[in-house]
Amino acid sequence: MIGKFIVFEGVEGGGKTTQIKLLRNWLLEQWESDKLFSKYKDLEVIITREPGGTKVGKALRELLLNADLSEEQIQEKTELLLYAADRAQHIETLIKPSLERGAIVLCDRFIDSTIAYQGYGRGLDLALIKQLNHIATGGLKSDLTLWLDIDVEIGLTRAKNRGKIDRMEQADIQFHQRVKKGYEELAENNPLIVRIDADLTIKKVQQQIQEIIVQKLYSK
Repeated sequence: MIGKFIVFEGVEGGGKTTQIKLLRNWLLEQWESDKLFSKYKDLEVIITREPGGTKVGKALRELLLNADLSEEQIQEKTELLLYAADRAQHIETLIKPSLERGAIVLCDRFIDSTIAYQGYGRGLDLALIKQLNHIATGGLKSDLTLWLDIDVEIGLTRAKNRGKIDRMEQADIQFHQRVKKGYEELAENNPLIVRIDADLTIKKVQQQIQEIIVQKLYSK
């Protein structure tokens, strides 16, 4: 089965959305030219994200990131549980069925985001987060996680230059520094997480990603 689950992670403004689109185009080009997937009749590459990869997830994403909550703020544990709910729906209705069909699933954020943002960033219990992640995913893990590592201040500037910033992007710089520290520690302890230098040009970042994809997943 060709199906693979590839996750993109990182702090705000790291370029995940751009790089995911470029990778999808490249994978399809490789298939069409018989360079990487010559023995397969068809290739399905799906782009999705957390939160928001399903209809239920879109409603949760709006609540988590964009809703006007000036009169009642989302509490930290509530935030954690909402992300877990989004993930459980995402796994069962989109990710698992896609992988079973043999698709390549490119996902913008997954379990490591919860550890980095709600664990390191918010300071919630890491053991609790691990337990919730396991419940939500049923034990499903990525085949490869690409961590787009960028300087926090540069990333936040990029995010602000895009226009309106969401609730997470509005957090203070110390929060985002803790999130970055979380990713650093996760990468140190998980060989499936590969650091990508996202401070480089879009083209050079994509080159790094393509090399890792071939090396880690399709070199055999």
